[in-house]
Amino acid sequence: MSLPIFLIGARGCGKTTVGKALSQALGYAFCDTDHHLQLTTQRSVAEIVATEGWEGFRARETESLQAVTAPLTVIATGGGMVLAEHNCRFMQEQGRVIWLSASPEVLAERLESQPETAQRPTLTGRPIADEMEEVLRERAHLYRAAAHHQVNAMQSPDGVVDEILHSLSLARAS
Repeated sequence: MSLPIFLIGARGCGKTTVGKALSQALGYAFCDTDHHLQLTTQRSVAEIVATEGWEGFRARETESLQAVTAPLTVIATGGGMVLAEHNCRFMQEQGRVIWLSASPEVLAERLESQPETAQRPTLTGRPIADEMEEVLRERAHLYRAAAHHQVNAMQSPDGVVDEILHSLSLARAS
């Protein structure tokens, strides 16, 4: 399969960590839409949101998604990528979409241990556990609808990679 693989899910589900490991396992390139956005704007996600609002950030996020999409590439997307229907449709048509799902408790625990606030600004201003519960309540149906496959992200990165490879019927590159 030469199609790109898109990883979707909430902040803290492991899209970047798993994406890098999956790209190595397959011999694919790896791109992170948030990282691409930072490189092209020379600003953090928090700075973009502060100056352009979430709407401006979401528009830039769509541009980033389209810019990094290429065959033989694993793409870690921003947690809110699925909020725009055109992004969901684009990913479904261009490649395979994998939802890395995790409980709000696991996501909150991961985000508290590695806050990266400039890269992961709060969406609600509430405590992270409450925020993750709210985000999943609002977005789970969007992740589910956008994904070709749902994978349990509450295991080791290698376990997640193995589950993705199995669900896509792919083998590790030698």
